[in-house]
Amino acid sequence: MTVMAAGAGPAPEWINSLMDTLGAPGAGLAIALENLFPPLPSEVILPLAGFASSTGRMNLYAALLWTTAGSVVGALALYGVGALLGRDRTVAVAARLPLVKVADIEKTEAWFLKHGTKAILFGRMIPIFRSLISVPAGVERMPLPVFTVLTTLGSAIWNTIFVLAGYLLGDNWTEVTTLVSAYSKVVLAAAALAVAAFAVVRLTRPGRGARRTGTGTRASEDREPAV
Repeated sequence: MTVMAAGAGPAPEWINSLMDTLGAPGAGLAIALENLFPPLPSEVILPLAGFASSTGRMNLYAALLWTTAGSVVGALALYGVGALLGRDRTVAVAARLPLVKVADIEKTEAWFLKHGTKAILFGRMIPIFRSLISVPAGVERMPLPVFTVLTTLGSAIWNTIFVLAGYLLGDNWTEVTTLVSAYSKVVLAAAALAVAAFAVVRLTRPGRGARRTGTGTRASEDREPAV
């Protein structure tokens, strides 16, 4: 099943081995690992599973079911990381990062509490973000049934699109990887620009920002308008 990915070199051998040995469950395991380690190539895994289905190496419905299950398992693992980390620990760590203020964390928290359900659902369709969004969901203790349903729905939509694309394209399945790779690069470039803009604004408006004391109150001398 080893296939050359257009413009991206060969499909990683471990992916081929998993699918050859386990079939659809192997595709699901690969996707679970991709959720935990975002640099792994989901743009190869999903359409390759579709292509394998088109050749009869695995059942199409099983491929859709197992890849979605793998996405959910990976997301739940990251949710657990966020839940174990907890809000207080997250704030304490983030507040010590260069250029980051507690006010930034509070804004992010407020945004997630307001838009978290949409972020979980649609975030499954954004590279890198679809993995990382599970952590704040765990930190904020989003109800697990809600998180699981939204994750399943968003993952099912994303996975179905690319598995079916690989299935329908057959030998030309690598065309999908080219499109998704371009999409991923645009997302990463936008994220890099956002981080750069944040750093520029923060450096031109220096200040320690609000810091919490051990009792949860803010030190008055540290107060300043949030950027």
